[in-house]
Amino acid sequence: MDTAIDIGLAGQPFAAKPSGPVHWLRAIGHFCRKKPLGAVGGLIVVVMIVIALFVDTAIIGGSTPLLAPEGYNVQHIHIGQTNQGMSWAHPFGTDELGRDILSRVMYGIRISTIIGLTGVTFAALLSLLLGTVSGYFGGWTDTIVQRFVDALLAIPALILVIYVIIVFAARAGPYARMFWITAVVGFIVGVGATRVVRSAAIAAAQNQYVDAARAIGATNMRIVLRHIVPNVVPIVIVLATINVGTLVLAEAAISFLGYGVPSPFPSLGGMLSIAGSSQFRAYPLQAIWPGIAIFLLVYGFNVFGDALRDVFDPRLRGGR
Repeated sequence: MDTAIDIGLAGQPFAAKPSGPVHWLRAIGHFCRKKPLGAVGGLIVVVMIVIALFVDTAIIGGSTPLLAPEGYNVQHIHIGQTNQGMSWAHPFGTDELGRDILSRVMYGIRISTIIGLTGVTFAALLSLLLGTVSGYFGGWTDTIVQRFVDALLAIPALILVIYVIIVFAARAGPYARMFWITAVVGFIVGVGATRVVRSAAIAAAQNQYVDAARAIGATNMRIVLRHIVPNVVPIVIVLATINVGTLVLAEAAISFLGYGVPSPFPSLGGMLSIAGSSQFRAYPLQAIWPGIAIFLLVYGFNVFGDALRDVFDPRLRGGR
């Protein structure tokens, strides 16, 4: 006797995986529901990036203030316009030279954001390269890379950064100083993240599909690019989002000690420099605003990065 089997959707094509703007909006909404604190951090990050991009018209080659009330070095030196408190004309007040503190904080956010994002991009690429090579090849390659990492991490990071700046950028302009700070701090952070990436590469190299790829004659380069790197990239992304806060704090510490971006360029750490300590005793609000900006930058990136870690790591998806 023939048995009829109802296969239902036989002959019908499978539904395509959703993509496009609608899919991304749904994914963002799901992320906000599951990780509300991470969503707050992401919102802070977006606001800071918008301020960095549109504080003036530099993005189109100009210098006219856009979001900032006025230029970062516009001085109001008339009597009564220096060291002002909060007012409608100057919401954060003015400093000892009559410069608008709100404008300088917004320009400082640009400098900190540029150094943080550029430095962490360099650090991510460096850690991906060193960690993947060290974890996959092992042997002498792993030993050499890890001993280099140990030697570098044995040097106090702040001392190393200050030494490089004194030697190579003591008389450099603001942009050259930003380059050296970004390069050195990004290098140190990238080397420090190498161990985490190495562990992920070792775990990925133990999978059976890697053995199958070797069995069919795949080269090491192909295995690394097709099988190891895709498994390591999510970890690198999470480390990058968390390390942005580290770079922002490092830049603030360097500027606080007087080795950061030179005046009159506003840096959040420079606005809190040791040289201005006597000024802050008389006008403490002048130190609060750049401090709050540093706090929001670091907090936003750290919380957002922590939420991304929960999303990318299946073992942590149930965490809050």
